[in-house]
Amino acid sequence: MANTQTVTIDGKDYELESLSDAAKDQLTNLRVVDQEIARLQQQQAIAQTARNAYANALKAELPSGNQ
Repeated sequence: MANTQTVTIDGKDYELESLSDAAKDQLTNLRVVDQEIARLQQQQAIAQTARNAYANALKAELPSGNQ
């Protein structure tokens, strides 16, 4: 029994070898974009953490008693 690779799109399974070259190219594009989105989400989390640290540092530098 051969090991057939499949991809699921909108709940339907497709054999990779049955896809056209254009469909395979678009699948590759989707995978690359998904990786980039994940990378950007990680960068956003890093930036948000840094922002929170800077805000806390600023609060620590403000004179106490002024609200």
